[in-house]
Amino acid sequence: MEKTIEVINRLQATGLIGVYAIGGAVAAAYYVEPTVTYDLDIFTFIPGSSFLIDLSPIYKQLKAWDYQEQGAGVEIEGWEVQFLVPPGPLEEAALKQAVATTFHHIPTRIMTAEFLCAIMLKTGRPKDLIRLSQFLEEKVLNKNEFMSITDQFYLRDKWDQFLLRNYNGQEPQFSS
Repeated sequence: MEKTIEVINRLQATGLIGVYAIGGAVAAAYYVEPTVTYDLDIFTFIPGSSFLIDLSPIYKQLKAWDYQEQGAGVEIEGWEVQFLVPPGPLEEAALKQAVATTFHHIPTRIMTAEFLCAIMLKTGRPKDLIRLSQFLEEKVLNKNEFMSITDQFYLRDKWDQFLLRNYNGQEPQFSS
């Protein structure tokens, strides 16, 4: 994956993508026991974009570097990479507040555990709710940060429903 991140950093250096952050299952694996995934979700702002988002300049540049479209993205050094523009305010905040880190000494940014879990709660897919439970069981969430996000983005009702279904309405332990 380090070569994939190097290519994404190179793409950012061209100005075709703005600040980016790793999201999805790969980001989740940064915090909890990994699950099998075959794609890398890159949330990014597209410089100069308006209401209509055009990813074709990104694909064109990657093709010039000999990377080919595959599935819903582009295969870059063995990973199917999906470039995603934040679809709403929650994902936009997650991108803006992502943390800088390194992957095998290569700089990158990754969404925080709290924002990842808020996005999982919002999407509500079974696999996301299972992963959310995993974050809770491994106690990697900061309660104050997570609850602040659920309040700010109107997810408290979904959180209460999740607790009722999975924890008999009782709040699980968070990280200290």
